[in-house]
Parts: sequence; C-alpha cells; structure tokens
Amino acid sequence: MAMAFKMATTGMWVTDECKNSFMEMKWKKVHRYIVFKIDEKSRLVIVDKVGGPGESYDDLAASLPTDDCRYAVFDFDFVTVDNCRKSKIFFIAWSPTASRIRAKMLYATSKDGLRRVLDGIHYEVQATDPTEMGIDVIKDKAN
Repeated sequence: MAMAFKMATTGMWVTDECKNSFMEMKWKKVHRYIVFKIDEKSRLVIVDKVGGPGESYDDLAASLPTDDCRYAVFDFDFVTVDNCRKSKIFFIAWSPTASRIRAKMLYATSKDGLRRVLDGIHYEVQATDPTEMGIDVIKDKAN
C-alpha cells in the first residue's frame, strides 16, 4: 500500500495521492481543483475528482454531490487593483443539508487533519448549500 498520513483525531489516513495531487496543483498548476472524499470502509481520504487547468469554479461546484459531504481545494487566479496576477488556494468543506448526520460528523472531525497535510492553503470556506460557496464569496475573500 502507498504511504499515507494518519489523522490522529479520527483514525483516518490521507493517501499519498491526495498530497501529491495537491502539490502538483500548487507548484505545477496542472489542476484547477481537487475534490476529496472519505472512504469509510478503508478509513482513507482519497481523491474523488481532479479538474484540469482549463476548468472553472462552476465545474468544481457542479462536481460536488447534493447529498454527501466532500472536501475540495481550488486554485483561484485573479488580478489585483494594482494589475498584478495572483493565485490563492481555497479549502472548501462541503457539507450539504441533505447529507447523513454520520457523514457530517466524520467530515467535520477529519477536516483539520487533512488541512495539515495540504500545506499552502490560504483561505477556508465552509458551505452547506451552493450560495455559501459562490464565486462572489471566493472573490471577496481573495481581495
């Protein structure tokens, strides 16, 4: 089995694939976003979906299920008022109202462990419906 990083509080493990995909997004810019999910049977946090560099924030939002929790990271590129190009990485904790209570609790208690493994996140957004993580929210936090 590949190397994994244990999250002590929940007994969950973060796979190498999660960390490696994040580093590729952060340094090589080969991904626009990554969606992570918890596999309850194996007790692993795994990569669920990866968005290519040409995909948008709307593609990320559309890839999140309406009835289950997920984590996501999004690389947001923008131009400042001084006309400088910048990039900020957002961590999104997606916990929709329709998801199971057990899933909400599991994702809430595992979040900090995953964030520690993903070094370089600038902002965090917690959302229970799409309006709480709209592109306007992302833009406001980035500026």
